Amino acid sequence: MPSRIEVPFATTRSPNGMVCSIDHLASSAGIAMMRSGGNAVDAAIATSAVLAVTSQHMCGMGGDLWALIHSPGDAAPAALNSSGRAGSGADPDRARSEGLSELPLSGDIRITPVPGCVDGWAALHEQYGSLPLSSLLEPAVGYAEDGFPANPQLLNSLPRVAGNDWAGDYLRQGGLAPGDLIRRPGVARTLEAVGAEGRDAFYLGEFGAGLLELGGGEYAPADLERSQADWVAPIMVKAWGHELWTVPPNSQGYLSLASAWIAEGLDLPADAEDPLWVHLLAEASKQAGYDRPDVLHEGADGAHLVSAERLASRRDLIDNDRAAPIGHPGQTGDTMYMCAVDHNRVGVSLIQSNAGGWGSGLAELKTRIFLHNRGLGFNLIPGHPAEYGPGRRPPHTLAPALVTSEGRLRTVLGTMGGDSQPQVILQLLARLLHTGSSPGQTIASPRFRLYGENATGFHTWADPDSLVVQVEGHASRGWDEGLVARGHRIDRLDRHDSAFGHAHMIDVGPEGLSGAADPRALVGAAVGM
Repeated sequence: MPSRIEVPFATTRSPNGMVCSIDHLASSAGIAMMRSGGNAVDAAIATSAVLAVTSQHMCGMGGDLWALIHSPGDAAPAALNSSGRAGSGADPDRARSEGLSELPLSGDIRITPVPGCVDGWAALHEQYGSLPLSSLLEPAVGYAEDGFPANPQLLNSLPRVAGNDWAGDYLRQGGLAPGDLIRRPGVARTLEAVGAEGRDAFYLGEFGAGLLELGGGEYAPADLERSQADWVAPIMVKAWGHELWTVPPNSQGYLSLASAWIAEGLDLPADAEDPLWVHLLAEASKQAGYDRPDVLHEGADGAHLVSAERLASRRDLIDNDRAAPIGHPGQTGDTMYMCAVDHNRVGVSLIQSNAGGWGSGLAELKTRIFLHNRGLGFNLIPGHPAEYGPGRRPPHTLAPALVTSEGRLRTVLGTMGGDSQPQVILQLLARLLHTGSSPGQTIASPRFRLYGENATGFHTWADPDSLVVQVEGHASRGWDEGLVARGHRIDRLDRHDSAFGHAHMIDVGPEGLSGAADPRALVGAAVGM
């Protein structure tokens, strides 16, 4: 039986097409592209671009992008890695000589690899686009020029950047109130240029020149000439009678699949209210993820990381009655996730991010495009495969997911949430595929996440023995009692708390599409046609 839901939250249904995102303006822009004859990828680009305007506190052109695309008849989805590489001037020895043990999370340009988002749009459009890029970016240009209403999530995050002149688009005498229009002329100018001239208008134009100047030697012109987008092979496991897909390393997506494979072989109850349900999923997440800092880097073998040979002994350690030892097997992040499915059942699972909130706390000054801090995935351990260095991609939390059934598209899903993304995706998969919940129930139902003592949301696995199971406020009190009785430390947070992600999904059935956007995003929407 599905878990109780405190606030009724309906599943959106549509026969022909659907877009889900954290902002109803963005979802509506995507559906408008479908109504104009575009496909799911066209819709995804338009949605992503609007979010780059309205949701700069979570994503933007100064961040990275990953995507999975499934087309009818394809044996596997296509996977796009458009995560940026560190500049040619990246110097780990210099950082260590300054006494650093890791890169600063903000205020330091070294934390910003070359942004990959715009290269991601260009790669998606080149491979799949059916409408002109300028048309896809037009709604975003309109909101940047004419203004978009300030939403509660943005307003809640403004104090972090309100003291900076380069955040001037958001500064107003007396402050902003919900619904006040915000205009971003530099972003509008940049989007128009990209629509007319492609990716070079961004990387080799006004933004690129400003990034080189801001970098002070961190980047070279050749770094911006090189595309950050690569088509890569996805990874897959079978669980709950379906094929589960994600993107490969340098993404942490393998944790979603590994934990699902582990959980599928356990005595997982069909009733998510049962404390054993949350215990076993938390245990599966721990056993899948405890060694992430050691094994995740851009050269890691994703297929090996989700192999039965590697995971079987971890599954064997899990006990129904107690928390198992781990490691002996034998800042809350801000991101946006969106998904789209069209009438031909092409499905897109796309995620885009600044990493930590407004990112690095730096912006290109003329366009006022904020820069991500995805370099937080690097370390400064000499010789480590994830060591900060020229041309390297950092370990990445972004982890879109996609489900097929005997090669046919079943579901596109994903979430924001830093290190907890795979844990949220595991819970979504278990509710949808194991307990039979509807998308609306699946998205709105209570969640848990594993959290370490470091409060950034990006250091969960630094000390796996110290993990606390944080429980969302509308979860059954039986979860707390059952977890504590089995030896877990717990912490209960608020109801429908953004700390547990903004997840969305679209499910494909014989009668059409059913989907849901996360109520935790406050202004999100699943829009159909």
